[in-house]
Amino acid sequence: MILGALLAALLASAQQPWTLQQCVDTALANNRNVKQHELTKKTKEIAYQQARQDLLPDLNASASHNWNFGRSLAVDNTYQNTNSFQSSFGISSSFTLFDGLKMKYNIDARKSEMYASESDLEKTKQDIMMSVAAGFLQILLNKELLQISKDQLELTKNKIEQRKVLVQNGKLAEGEMYELYAQQSKEELSRTQAENTLKLSLLDLAQILELDHFEDLDIVTPENFSEAELKLLSADEVLESALTHRPEIKGAEYRLKNSETNVSIAKSDFYPRLSFGAQYGTGYYNLNGIVNKSFADQINENMSTVVGFNLRIPIFNKFDVSNRVRTAKIGVESSKLEVDNAKLELKKNIQQAYYNAVSAQSRWEAAKKSEIASREAFRFSNQKYEAGRATLYELYQAKSNLTQALSEEAQAKYEYIFRVKILEYYK
Repeated sequence: MILGALLAALLASAQQPWTLQQCVDTALANNRNVKQHELTKKTKEIAYQQARQDLLPDLNASASHNWNFGRSLAVDNTYQNTNSFQSSFGISSSFTLFDGLKMKYNIDARKSEMYASESDLEKTKQDIMMSVAAGFLQILLNKELLQISKDQLELTKNKIEQRKVLVQNGKLAEGEMYELYAQQSKEELSRTQAENTLKLSLLDLAQILELDHFEDLDIVTPENFSEAELKLLSADEVLESALTHRPEIKGAEYRLKNSETNVSIAKSDFYPRLSFGAQYGTGYYNLNGIVNKSFADQINENMSTVVGFNLRIPIFNKFDVSNRVRTAKIGVESSKLEVDNAKLELKKNIQQAYYNAVSAQSRWEAAKKSEIASREAFRFSNQKYEAGRATLYELYQAKSNLTQALSEEAQAKYEYIFRVKILEYYK
């Protein structure tokens, strides 16, 4: 009984309508592009961490054991014709004092790459959020269109019931009922088509969310959108904000900064490299045919410490450094073009989104006026038909015009909502 109750609760929970936020969270959690960009971001973070840790000195231990056959070098620094073996142990450390600031520039380059990968991840997330919002709004539109078709069908059914009474009382010819039945069949077909369109839009959303099943998927219908909430932003206002906040612009600028740092990294190889090193070691030597000291005595007596500086001064490197600097400078120019292209593309998209929103707003205003006029025309036609001054054809012509006006108003409304949300997305 407990398991049954839990199963029933789970099934009931699974059939709960989804909010827009739940859809967005699920899409971001399941999307493979987001996961791929997250892995890339982690890789860049590790590279940045390693660049900083390259400033630390290294520390290494070593051990070796060798056998010599034939002439061997004895402890008195003379060669003798005998076999020998020796062991050595040591620990060493080195620290770079100056390398033309190459490690510092490398840290800056890896940081820029890390920030660029974060921008790429944010851009991917925002694109997915916009796709989810578009799919969500499409479902809302299709739901409204389905409800319109149901309402129109219900009106026809009510009209049939009214006419049946008149036919039974002999006040109306039975042949007129066939026209009503034909209209009912037509509207049932429209309702079926609207239901199929709604199912397809639910499938599209389920695919965006990467769900395995969508049969029970449904969404929460929000309260009516008020026009006050759907503020149409100006293109200049959106562009000014987008140039400082959009992740694709930030990503391009971080890559430009990385290219500029690569020039400094290449130039650092023109400078000398100074490092400090220290080594501490000991060893054991055994020569056949003579009395050798014990292992412990030799380990203690053969201990030695070496410290020193190492200076490397580049003189001629077959123009390798010069060519790498030139290549890095070309990379800077290429990155500048990418930044300019990103800004230009963003400006084009915002301008297009703005004028699309203006056009959608005008269409919505016209559609609302058309709906009001169509409702009034249908009301007038219905009164004339009830008074016997209009034919059934005229009535359903007005009804068809009203249905068309309602559909166009719903489509115009959701298109305007979507266009406004796109502008908000860019901001």
